[in-house]
Amino acid sequence: MPVVNLSTSNSLVNQFLSEIRDAGIQQDSMRFRKNMERCGEILAYEISKVLPYRETPVGTPLGIATVPVLETQPVLGAILRAGIMLHQGMLNFFDKAGNAFIAAYRKHNPDGSFEIELEYLSCPNLENRILIIADPMLATGQSMVKTLEQIFATGQPRHTHLACVIAAQPGIDRVLQHIPNVTIWACAVDTQLDARSYIVPGLGDAGDLSYGTKMQY
Repeated sequence: MPVVNLSTSNSLVNQFLSEIRDAGIQQDSMRFRKNMERCGEILAYEISKVLPYRETPVGTPLGIATVPVLETQPVLGAILRAGIMLHQGMLNFFDKAGNAFIAAYRKHNPDGSFEIELEYLSCPNLENRILIIADPMLATGQSMVKTLEQIFATGQPRHTHLACVIAAQPGIDRVLQHIPNVTIWACAVDTQLDARSYIVPGLGDAGDLSYGTKMQY
């Protein structure tokens, strides 16, 4: 299944998502960041169900237990800066994972258009590993496609998972069109983008709500 929408079934993720979207509750940036972290934990748990495992004997005080454990540790990638808390939530669960960090942002033009700029990439060896990228908002999909193309130039993972809080259908369509062997996980899927390519109803700018407003470059 290339797209998994967690909001289609009842779970605590919808409670956290309701607070993340709420314009009043958003004014508490600490609570916003905590809810992003919680969503990262839930996404990590759900993704963990489809990863490869191997049976491992574990010695207890009374004998040997055979337990399925992860076959290999994944690589967790965060798109800076909005993805930091989502990444931390996943790292709370995948605590032995490798970590990658990518600086990708929209460079705005005077006419209102924008290009995607990538200025930094730090990534461990990806060969035959599972890559999980944390990006709270999958809007147009342009930054995600460009980011993954840059990452894949360093090595080819066994499979790629995108972990999003909210994904827009246009962004989903673009990623699936350009990136092979990918699964998109979202706490919710919205259908529209506005004239500035923000997700509607979405939640606003996840980076600004987490860390304060920024200057536009």
